[in-house]
Amino acid sequence: MRRQLELTDALQGEHARSLTELREAEAACTRCPLYRFATQVVPGEGRAHARLMLVGEQPGDQEDLAGKPFVGPAGRILDQALEEAGISRHDVFVTNAVKHFKHEMRGKRRLHKRPNANEIERCRWWLDQERALVKPAVIVALGATAARSLLRRVVTIRESRGQVHELDDGTPAIVTIHPSFLLRIEDAADKERELRGFIADLRKARRNLAQAA
Repeated sequence: MRRQLELTDALQGEHARSLTELREAEAACTRCPLYRFATQVVPGEGRAHARLMLVGEQPGDQEDLAGKPFVGPAGRILDQALEEAGISRHDVFVTNAVKHFKHEMRGKRRLHKRPNANEIERCRWWLDQERALVKPAVIVALGATAARSLLRRVVTIRESRGQVHELDDGTPAIVTIHPSFLLRIEDAADKERELRGFIADLRKARRNLAQAA
């Protein structure tokens, strides 16, 4: 089994020299079973050498259909927060810790399911290559799944949010909420408070970019 995985690794992007090559390899990924149930892989997207990388959890229903990250309701909140934080989405690289949509059917609806530890671990292969190719100066982990993939340990948002964590290659990473969390808050005042905190975390990432210049 280990030899099989090594052969799969060799075929699926080990020597990708560009994001285009990497996306082609990701499209053929069979490293975990999620590819069997998704419409398509959803690779990262953005400037090839963006100084800021945003890492979410996984594609949602609309992302799975479009083949692009953060184009659904959570993406619209992310765009709003980035604009208020003074960050242009055109200047960042946006991706996910897991590249295929994990879901369960509820009638005709496809409902999100959180990736498990094995799926996160197997898909880190692709995230690590994106990081190596883009070489961001700062990374923002959007949610606990992204933080787990990047920090290589289980963390909670409460304990790690807003802190600057140093990744294995020395890149600073800031942990914050996933924008989809805001969609689940019903109270308007609570939602506005959490949105302000999210924007503050993104502004902190922008300040760290200035320090890394």
